[in-house]
Amino acid sequence: MSLLIPETGLLLWMVIIFAIVLFILAKWGFPVITGMIDRRSEYIGQSLRNAEEAEKRLAALGEEQRQMLEEVRREQAKLLKEAADTKARMISDARAEAEKESALIMARTHEAIAAEKESALADARREIALLGVSVAEKILRDHLSDREAQMALLEKLGNEALRVQDKS
Repeated sequence: MSLLIPETGLLLWMVIIFAIVLFILAKWGFPVITGMIDRRSEYIGQSLRNAEEAEKRLAALGEEQRQMLEEVRREQAKLLKEAADTKARMISDARAEAEKESALIMARTHEAIAAEKESALADARREIALLGVSVAEKILRDHLSDREAQMALLEKLGNEALRVQDKS
């Protein structure tokens, strides 16, 4: 016989042994292998679902973080605006207060100047009146040195007084 073609008895025994091995594998081997493959497939599916869920959570966390950052930025802008408004209000209040104080000081200064002016004018008037009286006294002494001039002046003043009294 040739090496490439087996004999019928050998072929028969090979088929019987193959059938026994196939039966044993089908009874006990294949269920174990398919069970392991099914468990591995289920584990991989569960891992994929967990990964997808984790990815969704991560996306949600990213969105939440973005919203929180936006909220923080809005709050920061609000606080900065309030600080700027407070600063502007404080500056305007201080400016208004300074203007009031300046106006008050100016008014007091004007009053003091007016009082000083009035006082100076009163002093000048008093001095002028005293000087006028002194000059008049000297002039009258010169003109009224005799008795007749004195009588004429008294008569003139009396007439003027009567005229003023008649007009009233």
